[in-house]
Amino acid sequence: MIADGQIYQSKKGWVIYIPFFITAAVMVLSVSTGKYLPSIICSCVVLGLTLPMLLNTKYTIGTDNILNVRCGFLVNINIDITTITRIEHTRNPLSAPALSLDRIEVFYNKFDSVMISPLDTDNFIADLKNINPAIEVKQ
Repeated sequence: MIADGQIYQSKKGWVIYIPFFITAAVMVLSVSTGKYLPSIICSCVVLGLTLPMLLNTKYTIGTDNILNVRCGFLVNINIDITTITRIEHTRNPLSAPALSLDRIEVFYNKFDSVMISPLDTDNFIADLKNINPAIEVKQ
C-alpha cells in the first residue's frame, strides 16, 4: 500500500504546445492587420483551456487504492485499482488526459479504459501492481 498517496505528473510531449504556436500565429496576424480583438479573444480561449491542462494533469495513487486521473478542470476520474485488468503501451492520438503521445492505456471494470502518460511509467506500473498483482502488462 502507498503511504501518503503517490502523485505522478504527466509527460509533456510536443503535441501539447501546438495550441500555443497557433495562438501566437493568430496574434501576430491580427496585430499586423490592426485587428486586436480577434487576437485577444483567441488568446483568452486557448490559454483558458490549455493552461489548466498543462499545469494540472496528474495521476494520484491514493491510500484508499484509488487511482485518480486529473486533467485540468474537465477530467477527474477515480478508478478502483482492484478493478484494473491490464495496461498496454500505446501511441494512440485520440483525446485523453495525457500530455504526450507516449501513453499507456489502463483497462478497468469490464469495458472501461483511459489513456494516460505518467512521467515515470515504470514506477507507476510497479505501484499499481503492488496493490493489484493480477494486472497484466502488455508492451
